Amino acid sequence: MKLKTVLITAGPTKEYIDPVRFISNDSSGKTGYLLAEESKKNGVKVILISGPTNLQPPKEIKVINVISAEQMFGQVKKYFGKCDVFISCAAVGDYKAGKFSENKIKKTGDSVNLKLIPNPDILFEVSKIKGSRILVGFALETDELIKNAQKKLEEKKLDMIIANKTDSINSDKTTGAIITKSKIEKFKNIPKKLLAKKITKKYYDLF
Repeated sequence: MKLKTVLITAGPTKEYIDPVRFISNDSSGKTGYLLAEESKKNGVKVILISGPTNLQPPKEIKVINVISAEQMFGQVKKYFGKCDVFISCAAVGDYKAGKFSENKIKKTGDSVNLKLIPNPDILFEVSKIKGSRILVGFALETDELIKNAQKKLEEKKLDMIIANKTDSINSDKTTGAIITKSKIEKFKNIPKKLLAKKITKKYYDLF
């Protein structure tokens, strides 16, 4: 069976609480975009679903721009059936505002209570319809890097997970480990471009 299509998510999501304020994170999207470029070099079709970034769209790659986690989930569901490999690299917001305010929330000097509700867990949801696809996830951790990533690998039926330390955010280098069911390959302070090459080779080997 030939690998034909790779679906990748990248970047952060934004969850607006009013027309000008939002909840987000510092993900740059670099690793996801580099993975798209590396995958394309192998002659496969690449679909990149990207949250808001400042990066230039990779050449000759279909890029779908989204803002919120719900929008990203919608596009993943749309294209998941067409892919052989799904790489969930985006830093998807875990929560969104329970209620969006149509008007800018005015400062009154008093405390404001903001109710947050969970966003869909995209990777967990698509793992239910995994089939023969290769699923690759990422885990950004502050402690117990390997242990937490291995737990996610098992719970979400992943074939591979990349565990990163939080200091990799907005950096061109990263430290962590590539984890499969049978192997742990640690890396330290390597360029994200090199990490993208390693991941691409590994998912090809798994396929």
